Amino acid sequence: MSRLPFPGAFPTTRPRRLRSDGWIRELVAETRLGPGDLIWPIFVVEGDQRQPVESLPGVDRLDLASAVEACRRARDLGIPAVAIFPMIDRALRSEDGAEACREGNLVCRATAAIKAAVPDLGIMVDVALDPFTSHGHDGVLRDGRVLNDETVEILVRQALVQAAAGADIVAPSDMMDGRIGAVRAALDGTGRQDVKIMAYSAKYASAFYGPFRDAVGSTGVLVGDKKTYQMDSANSDEALREVELDLREGADMVMVKPGLPYLDIIRRVRDGFGVPTFAYQVSGEYAMLRAAAQNGWLDYPKALLEVLTAFKRAGAAGVLTYGAVDAAQLIG
Repeated sequence: MSRLPFPGAFPTTRPRRLRSDGWIRELVAETRLGPGDLIWPIFVVEGDQRQPVESLPGVDRLDLASAVEACRRARDLGIPAVAIFPMIDRALRSEDGAEACREGNLVCRATAAIKAAVPDLGIMVDVALDPFTSHGHDGVLRDGRVLNDETVEILVRQALVQAAAGADIVAPSDMMDGRIGAVRAALDGTGRQDVKIMAYSAKYASAFYGPFRDAVGSTGVLVGDKKTYQMDSANSDEALREVELDLREGADMVMVKPGLPYLDIIRRVRDGFGVPTFAYQVSGEYAMLRAAAQNGWLDYPKALLEVLTAFKRAGAAGVLTYGAVDAAQLIG
């Protein structure tokens, strides 16, 4: 972008003039963060009581009644959507994650209950098998290898039952090749053309997912690691190839995960494709802020808003964050 010659130098030009008061800083701000930029991930659990997640201070697993009330509150704060993740009883986990495809499973019941009670709140659901498998992987495991095509067939069935339960957005997070096209074709073929797909297109094999695995009950379950399907943190160009493939297959929106360590990827994706690009402030990122605040090392509200603004500045259309309700209250 061409620019006019700089008009002058000190003392004629004083950049601090535009920082002198709160009203002028607000007036000239280049990036704005609002509740409408946030998606709130929630964890649901069977039973009739909330369960604190020890490694995610301030986050609880919610029974269905609590989840409905929490979603009403989120809607009232101006948060447009929630993302549902389940804590599945280990007795229901299996090698192939069959519970993920059962009509009336926990995710489907939570989706239906929230949609019935808060119909104007968007509901996003995760399409992946890791909360449902006995080995903790996002797909079918055979001889130590995660099978791609066999997994995609199961993911398609999972997405269809989620859409039937009322999900507005299905979000394949598994990183299997070809799954976006398969899910899109299945949704369209069953008359669900309006169900949106947010693809976890650039999901990295990260050390920042630990507290999430605690929250969904996968800690100690995972066999090996996920490096054969999640991306290498050293790679940037590969992320663009993944995004392009997912868009060609029918993704409406894409995601970069984790968020803060990958701001450069968010910017490259947004500049390169011009599509709605979302960031996920993952559990480890959020937990670090909370833990540091508990130790008196930083101001959590200020740090939270600073980080969320950084995602927006990098080009994110919105952010998934466990601090969505906190941020919405602070902004309000």
